[in-house]
Amino acid sequence: MTLRRHQLRTRILAAAAVLALTAAAGCSGSAASGDQQPTGGPLKLGLILPQSGPYKSIGDDIGRGWQFYLDTHGGKLGGHAVEVVTADEAEGKQTAINSAKKLLDKDRVVAIAGTGTADSVESIKTLVTERKVPFVGTGGRPSTLTDLSYIWHTSWLSRETGQAIAQHLRTAVDGTVYVIGPDYVGGHDQIGGFVDAYTGAGGKLANDDGKPAWTPWPATTNFLPYLNKVQTSGAKAVYCFYAGTAAVDFVKQYEQAGLKGKVPLYAAGFLTEGAVLAAQGPAADGVRTVLNYAANVDNAANRSFAPAFQAKYSAAPNIYNVTGYDAALVFDLAIAAAGDTPTSQSINTAIGKLGAIDSPRGSWRFGTAHSPIQPWYLREVQNDGRARANVVVQNLTTLGS
Repeated sequence: MTLRRHQLRTRILAAAAVLALTAAAGCSGSAASGDQQPTGGPLKLGLILPQSGPYKSIGDDIGRGWQFYLDTHGGKLGGHAVEVVTADEAEGKQTAINSAKKLLDKDRVVAIAGTGTADSVESIKTLVTERKVPFVGTGGRPSTLTDLSYIWHTSWLSRETGQAIAQHLRTAVDGTVYVIGPDYVGGHDQIGGFVDAYTGAGGKLANDDGKPAWTPWPATTNFLPYLNKVQTSGAKAVYCFYAGTAAVDFVKQYEQAGLKGKVPLYAAGFLTEGAVLAAQGPAADGVRTVLNYAANVDNAANRSFAPAFQAKYSAAPNIYNVTGYDAALVFDLAIAAAGDTPTSQSINTAIGKLGAIDSPRGSWRFGTAHSPIQPWYLREVQNDGRARANVVVQNLTTLGS
C-alpha cells in the first residue's frame, strides 16, 4: 500500500469513528431520542413560570413553593443533586413553547414542571409528548388534552373548580346568577365547568342572553361596563373567574360599582388567592370562593408545612405555593424510584406508579386524568386573627377520577 493510500484510509477510518461516536451520543441523550439522560453532574430539571405579564405574582408563588421544598430537602430530589433551569411563560402561547424548546434543546433537562395557565399547557403539550419528557403542571389544565402519556398535574382540572361549587350556589342563592370570565382557554374551561353543572342542576343565569359574559384577555382592565349590567340584570349573586392583576381590578371595581354588600360575589378561588388579596384590601372582605386549599386546612402535613412556610416568608401559604411544593414532592418520589441513573422515561414511568401523595392540602393521588383526586372547599375572605385570609367555612365535595 502506498503512503498516500495509507493516509487516505486512515482518514476515512477516523471519520467513521467520529460519526459512530456522534451517533452513539445522539442515541444516549439527544432531545429527539425520547429518553433524555443526565450527562454527569446534577440532574437538570426545567421550571416554566410566568416571570412577566399579568400572572407574574402566580409564577412567583409557584416558584416559592417549589424552592421551599428543595430548601427543606437539602437541595436534592430522590437523593440526587438537581440543577433547576427556569424559563419565562409570560402570557403563554408562543413564549411558553419557546421556553420549553430551549429547556429541551439547549439545557437538555430530563423533566419539566410549572406553568400557571391552561394556554401554556395547550402550547407545549405536543412538544413534551413527542419528546417523551415528563411534564408536571402546577396551574390551569385545559380540557383539550387527549394524550396524557407524559402530562401530569399537581393542581386541578380547570373545569373542576366551577363544578365543585355549582350545587352549593344552586341551593344557597334564591334566584339567578350572573356569570362572567376572561375570553381564553382557561377562562372558558373554568366558567364552562360552573355553567354546565349549575344549569344542569336547574339553575338559571341572569345574563341577558342566558350565556356567560366574556371579557377580552389580557386587555380588559375596566370592568365597570360589565358590572353595570349586573345592576340591571336582577341577579341575586355573581360567579366569576379571574386571577392575577385582573382579579385586583375586578374586586375593587365590584365595590366601586356599588355591588359589594348588595349582590354576593362568588368565584373560583384564584380571585382572592395569593398576593392579589393584599392588593384588594377591604374590597375583598366577604367574597366567597371555591378552591382545593386554604392555609387553615387541618391535616398533619399542613400543620407542619403552613407554620414553617409562614416563618420563612412572613406570609400564609396559598394554593400556588402548594402546587409548586407538590410538583417537587412528586419528582422527589419518582426520581427516587427511577433507579441509579434516572432518565426521562424512567421518571415518567415512576410517576405513573406513585400512590398517595402526603400533601399540605391533604392526601391525594393521581387519577386516570393524571390530575389529583382531591377535596374542594368553600372559603370566605375574613380576618383569621392575624391578617385578611381565605378561611375554609365548608367542605364542598371531592372530585377526580
